[in-house]
Amino acid sequence: MGFARQLVTEDKFLGGQLVLMQPRDGYRAGVDPVFLAASVAAHDGESVLDLGCGAGAAGLCLATRVPGIRLVGVERQADYADLARKNSFDNDIDMDVVEADISDLPSEVKEESYDHVIMNPPYHLRERSTTSDDAGRAAALFEDTPLATWIDVGTRRLKQRGYMTIIQKAERLPEILRGFDDRMGSILVKPLLPREGRAAVLILVQARKGGRGEFRLASPLILHDGAEHVGDSESYRREVSAILRDGAALPLW
Repeated sequence: MGFARQLVTEDKFLGGQLVLMQPRDGYRAGVDPVFLAASVAAHDGESVLDLGCGAGAAGLCLATRVPGIRLVGVERQADYADLARKNSFDNDIDMDVVEADISDLPSEVKEESYDHVIMNPPYHLRERSTTSDDAGRAAALFEDTPLATWIDVGTRRLKQRGYMTIIQKAERLPEILRGFDDRMGSILVKPLLPREGRAAVLILVQARKGGRGEFRLASPLILHDGAEHVGDSESYRREVSAILRDGAALPLW
């Protein structure tokens, strides 16, 4: 079980504060889980459940920024769950990785409530996209479990007044909002724009269990300077580079 050493790469996150093994040809985490982790206002001693944790990128980035959280990851693909355990160990971060489908959680997860639930669900509907030849990559990118189920499972696992934070494609915002029922409120949406004047591609959505605050649409985070990419130079805005390279927080409001 697990990927052979020659089939993985070691990739630096947060400017090298975190080094993750990832499959060379399967699903590879990019900036999205880093943005997700940066947007979670967790504190020392709080519990965090990462649903669909993959190789652990989002949870481990969060634990790097906020030492002292209690981190649990759920991942259905055995190879990726094994990588998450190795990444946790290699980075000296305590992360309990549970191999399970989110729609059939084991009792050790179902019997506990968490201060935060985070998730980076598959972005694409299979019927609308060309799938990947790599099974692991396809499972990470193309939806099998409906988005509404992700949200319901996360809601059930939250403590009262706990926070759920999701990163997802902007086009799927209506589904996310439909997935929140009267258990969740104080919904906040932050668009992520590639460049000024462009449409949002990604969104961060946060809601609070038992929250009663009004819906808020935050000002967008613009990722790159300039109207278009020029050459091979990096064009991230200063505040975005601080998130990706230095492990800075991403305030949602």
